[in-house]
Amino acid sequence: MREALESDLRAVLNGALNMLGTVERMLPIAADILLHERTERLEEIRALDREVDAQEAQIEAECLRIIALHQPVARDLRMVALILKSLSDIERMGDYTVHVAKDGSELAQAPALKRYVNLARMLERLGEMSQNLRTALADRDVTRAEATIGMDDEVDDLYEQIQRELVTYMLEDPRNISKALMLMRVGRSLERVGDHMENIAERVRYWVTGQREA
Repeated sequence: MREALESDLRAVLNGALNMLGTVERMLPIAADILLHERTERLEEIRALDREVDAQEAQIEAECLRIIALHQPVARDLRMVALILKSLSDIERMGDYTVHVAKDGSELAQAPALKRYVNLARMLERLGEMSQNLRTALADRDVTRAEATIGMDDEVDDLYEQIQRELVTYMLEDPRNISKALMLMRVGRSLERVGDHMENIAERVRYWVTGQREA
C-alpha cells in the first residue's frame, strides 16, 4: 500500500513539474512576440496554454483520487495540498503569459515606443525563476525555494522601474499614453507571473519541514 502511495505521489509531483515546464516553454514564445514582433507565434502559445489547462484538470483529479484512496497524512498530505494549491498558480501564470503575447502582438502593429530592455530582463529572470522552482520542488530543496523568492525581488524592482519610465513618456507626450498603458499592462502581467511562482516557492518549506516559517 505504501509503495502504491509513493508511486501515485511521484506521478502527481511529476505532473505538476511538467505543467510548470509547459508554462516555462511559453515564456520565450511570449518574448519572441513582444521583443521580435513574431506575431505568427500567437497560436503556438495559445495551444500551450490549453495544454496547461488540461494538465491542471488531470492533476487535480489525480490528487483527489489519492486523498480518497490512500488518506495520506503528515508530509504526504502536505505534498498533495501543495500541489492542489499550486495548480491554480501555475494556470494563472499561463494566462498572464498569454496576455503578454497578445499585447505584444498588438504592440507590433506600430513602431515601438522604446526598446523593451527591462521587459526583456523580466522575461529572462522569470525563466530562471521557473527553472529554479522546478528544481526546488523536484529535490525538496527549501534553500533553493527561498532563493526563488529572492529572485522575485528583482522582477518587482524591474516592474517598478518600467512604471516610472512609462509615466515619464506619457508626461512628455500625450500621444504616448495608449502605448505606454499597454506596456504597463505587459509589465504587470510579468510581475504577476513572478508572484505566482513566489506563492509556490513559499509552500515548499511547510511541505518539507512542517514549519511555515524559518
